[in-house]
Amino acid sequence: MIADVPDLEPFYRPLDGPDGERFHATFSTTGPWFADAQHGGPPAALLIRAFERCAPRPGTALSRVTVEVLGRIPAGEVEVRARMERPGRSIELLGAEMLAGGRAVLRARAWRLAEGDTAEVVSGTEPALPPPDGVQVHPDRAEGWLPGYIDAVEWRWVSGGWDVPGPGELWGRPRVALVEGEEITPLQRLAVVGDSANGIGSPLDIRHWLYVNTELTVHLHRVPAGEWVGVRASSVIGPTGLGTATGLLFDTDGHVGRTTQGLTVRPRS
Repeated sequence: MIADVPDLEPFYRPLDGPDGERFHATFSTTGPWFADAQHGGPPAALLIRAFERCAPRPGTALSRVTVEVLGRIPAGEVEVRARMERPGRSIELLGAEMLAGGRAVLRARAWRLAEGDTAEVVSGTEPALPPPDGVQVHPDRAEGWLPGYIDAVEWRWVSGGWDVPGPGELWGRPRVALVEGEEITPLQRLAVVGDSANGIGSPLDIRHWLYVNTELTVHLHRVPAGEWVGVRASSVIGPTGLGTATGLLFDTDGHVGRTTQGLTVRPRS
């Protein structure tokens, strides 16, 4: 529950005005593993914000975003930069990074493609999740999970739970702004929630195991809409400390894409 959590803050406060690159990562960004480190969802969303603002063009959409985690992402002051790496009329490659203390802690790349009309040949989409309005609200944080990010998102479980091992399905929506004073976009929401697939579908108990992702890749076949993000997630744990987490991504209109994460798995010391 969130009764023992201070008033929730936006994930980030801008330090240079609306068009600046420096931000203060607040308590709301801190993840369930370490009290002084950010969860991967908010910083991934902040990098997507940078992509959305990098030489934007009507009629294009981000189709794939990969975020590489280079180390623990500290709360506090961070800097975000984005650039065009490969311009083109119909296919563009963007790059971005997050720095803390002058050191890169995240690097990301995104393909941005020209949109077209393929409505007549839509195929291969996954069955939708039950709508969030009809889903029971479960406790927001299980035993062993630290406060911060988990409390800054509203979670509605369709099946499973933070303390239920195995595959899970849920709806999530941020309770706070990504950047103070700004309206969060659907794609930013998707990153905030979608990076939790390893927790949503984990077969392991967080009190005894760490299963931290080293990267996040999101593929989209449709631009998401609305305030709710659905995730249907599961994980595979291998015999040598490696794992993978995969999640199907939804909005209230249906299937929009999928996410994958590589995991490092080890016992808690």
